[in-house]
Amino acid sequence: MINPFAAFKLTAAALVATLMLAGLSTETQAETCRVNFRIVKAGFIFGAGGGNGTLLCRGRAYPLQIGGISAGTIGVAAVNVGGNAYNLRQPADISGPYTATGAGVAVIGGVKVATLRNPNGVVLRLRGVQAGLDLSLNVSGMTIAMR
Repeated sequence: MINPFAAFKLTAAALVATLMLAGLSTETQAETCRVNFRIVKAGFIFGAGGGNGTLLCRGRAYPLQIGGISAGTIGVAAVNVGGNAYNLRQPADISGPYTATGAGVAVIGGVKVATLRNPNGVVLRLRGVQAGLDLSLNVSGMTIAMR
């Protein structure tokens, strides 16, 4: 025979577990979104760059502003890059300073490839083609802000 008190406890536990799972929001789960940037950089020894872009996430487009300073730059260059933004819990997580991870920027047949990370844990994997002359001795960071 089934103990009524044990059956009640089991039913209550199942109900609590169901309610907890139903209460999980997709807002708190990390996701992958698309990014596109247009960046222009110029300098002699020290350089400055900036541009704009778009974060495409959850069916919405969020305008972005990009800025950065570098050392060891000689020349002028413009680059259109696109890629993925990983580990976003909310679109605002894209904002912040980014630094290169791993090998940083690599040039493969005129195509620039970079992996960058910000303090929010967001990782950008970018790829783009550069136009112009840019001789950079090091990889510098950039800052992204939502407009």
